[in-house]
Amino acid sequence: MRRITFILLITLLLSACSSAQVKRYGIRVVNEYPHDRTAFTQGLFFHDGRLYETTGEYGESSLRIVDLKSGNTTSRLDFDRRYFVEGSTVMGGELYILTWMNNVAFRYDPTTLEYKSSSRYPRQGWGLTTDGRRLIASDGTSTLRFLDNKLKVTGELKVTIQGKPLRNLNELEWIDGRIWANVWMTDTIVIINPSSGNVEATIDCTGLLPSSLRRSDTDVLNGIATHSGRIYLTGKRWPRLYEIELVHIP
Repeated sequence: MRRITFILLITLLLSACSSAQVKRYGIRVVNEYPHDRTAFTQGLFFHDGRLYETTGEYGESSLRIVDLKSGNTTSRLDFDRRYFVEGSTVMGGELYILTWMNNVAFRYDPTTLEYKSSSRYPRQGWGLTTDGRRLIASDGTSTLRFLDNKLKVTGELKVTIQGKPLRNLNELEWIDGRIWANVWMTDTIVIINPSSGNVEATIDCTGLLPSSLRRSDTDVLNGIATHSGRIYLTGKRWPRLYEIELVHIP
C-alpha cells in the first residue's frame, strides 16, 4: 500500500510539475508591415536599431538590411549560388552567418557589410542567436550548442518538453534571458530555459498569416526578432511581418 501511495504521489507531483513548467500563449497582432514575398527568411534580428535578415535557397541566398515600415531592402549582399544561407546574428562587433549544408560560416562587418572572413562549420547550420557572451546555434536536432567567437563549441543544451526531446529547433532569438525557437514545420514557438533546456512555454501562432495572403509558394513560420521590448514575427515567403504581443492561455 505504501508503495502504491508513493507511486501515486510521484505521479501527481510529476503531472503538476509538467503542467506548471509549460505555460501556453497565443498571440495578438499589434502592427503589421510589408515583407518581401520572395524572401525565404532564415535569420531575423535587430542590431543598432536596424533590421537584418538572411534568406536561403540555392541561388537566392542573401544578407539584407531592411526598413521595417516600408519593407524595402536598404542594403543587400547576394551569395554565390552554391551557398544556402541560414541563421545570423551580431556578437562582439561581428556579423555571423551560417550555411545549411556547406559547412561554412561567414563573418561580416555589421555596419558596412564588408566581408571579413569565413571558416569551417562542421555541422548543419540552422538558427543562430547570442546572449551577448556566446553564440547559440541550432542544427535541426534537439541539441543547441553554445559557441565562442571562433565558433568553437563551449557547451551543449539538450532541449526537452515535459521530459521528452524536442527536435526541429530552427530560427532562434534571445529575449529576456530565454531562448525563443521556431519549431520547423509548425506554427509553434517555444521558450527555452538556457540553463536547464526545459521548454517553459509554447506560443501558438496558428493563423498569423491569413489564408487570403497565402500562395502556393508560401512556406512556414520562421523569423523572430526583438527591439525596444517589441517582438516581431514573419515566415518564409510571407508578404507580412508582424509585431505581436503574447496572450496567456489558462
